[in-house]
Amino acid sequence: MGGAASVLNARRAAALAVVVAVLVAWDAGAGVLPDLGHWADVLVIALLVLPVTFAVPWVALPAATSRFIPHVAVALVALSFLLYLAGFGALFNVSKLLALTAIGYWFMSVFEALSWVVLIALIIPWVDVLSVWRGPTEYIVSEQPSLFDRVSIAFRLPGEEGSANIGPPDILFFSLFLAAAARFELRLHLTWISMVGLLALTLISTNVFDLTGLPALPAIALGFLLPNADLLWKAWRERGLEIRG
Repeated sequence: MGGAASVLNARRAAALAVVVAVLVAWDAGAGVLPDLGHWADVLVIALLVLPVTFAVPWVALPAATSRFIPHVAVALVALSFLLYLAGFGALFNVSKLLALTAIGYWFMSVFEALSWVVLIALIIPWVDVLSVWRGPTEYIVSEQPSLFDRVSIAFRLPGEEGSANIGPPDILFFSLFLAAAARFELRLHLTWISMVGLLALTLISTNVFDLTGLPALPAIALGFLLPNADLLWKAWRERGLEIRG
């Protein structure tokens, strides 16, 4: 883990430590806060907890190019498993977030051209929709909720024992697309804002229409594609998107 950490400057490392500490504290202590009511809970998660959670891949982004990132990913997966066995729920939740972020960075390293990333962004929303509607995600959420709780990232609700949850692929692909935006010199800030904003809108829509859940990967994929659409079109016209980082 030291190899990846070494690519983070002191300011980034301190910021990551603060974000992780805030998330652990929220996960551990949200249940003792006042119960704000349903819609206040939704807005707190969508506008505060979700952006802070996805600040992790943003702050840790320099580590995405480290040659040690596969080792970091494996170490964080092992750490998550140990924290689960030890019963440290808040630490387990945040360690899963860190592990999935590292895995997303690792996956990005195997994509040699921007065209590969765009192809993935065009395909995965449909796969996710099918999975949530009639596939593995629907089965796990409805038939094996305890398994989903173990593998997903929880956004604890204030004053309650429950949580809103997001699946592992959502964290992984968010990190992958963010790393792709940095690697291929796309609009990094707007990509993060767009992905987070569309995820928040997805969460709010789930409650507006009283649904058990909506797929999150369409929001993440669109959040990557939309703010960079003109750059991607230009790259496709000039080089067939074969931009190599």
